[in-house]
Amino acid sequence: MEFFPTAIVEFGSFEFNRIHLVRIIAAVVLVTLFTMAAKRATLVPGRSQNIAEMALDFVRVNIAEEILGHSARKYLPMLTTMFFAILAFNITGVIPFLNIASTSLIAMPLVLALWTYLVYLSSGIKKFGVGGYLKNALFPPGIPVFLYILITPIEILQVFVFRPLTLALRLTANMIAGHLLLVLCFGASNFFFIHAAGAMKALSAVTLTAGLAFTLFEILVAGLQAYVFTLLTAVYINMAIEEEH
Repeated sequence: MEFFPTAIVEFGSFEFNRIHLVRIIAAVVLVTLFTMAAKRATLVPGRSQNIAEMALDFVRVNIAEEILGHSARKYLPMLTTMFFAILAFNITGVIPFLNIASTSLIAMPLVLALWTYLVYLSSGIKKFGVGGYLKNALFPPGIPVFLYILITPIEILQVFVFRPLTLALRLTANMIAGHLLLVLCFGASNFFFIHAAGAMKALSAVTLTAGLAFTLFEILVAGLQAYVFTLLTAVYINMAIEEEH
């Protein structure tokens, strides 16, 4: 199956397969584009510089500053890197000859979710200390004390399990679903056009049109999932460093 490609190169227990190659290509292209935009930066920006600045401002204004306020600058490099990395890894699912989202396997989303997890925990502990952070996170203010016996176990699961796990699962599930839809549509188009007989061949036009429509939708989903993942990361960090929430 495409989600579990055969190894291109093997070194003992380590293997390098097509998905690893796609990830490397996406990372190299992303770094190259931003490096070129930075090197060509001028006081009066050109088209490519304008696009790069608009993309960077989107993360800075609509995610970092909107959620984190005065703390935005500290976490902006992380959030910017995360947004564009996820976008690049997602968009490879609709790039010809790559045809697989690098985030459609759980390993990459788990690494990104672990990054979020470590940052919001360390940020909260750094600001409040271990005891202060646990008090803020696990014993929400304004709740009657007797309810903590119910609320605190839920908060423990939410802070230490559900937040990172749902981040990874949401991203992976959306990328898998999109890839499967495209495979089904274009696979059906190939079957109807080449193998079907008579009037059944006309169905290839329907499935091909659906495949093209889902391709456009998958581009939207790729951007949306990068935004959602990064936005929730900012929200979790903000919750960790707020005095009360």
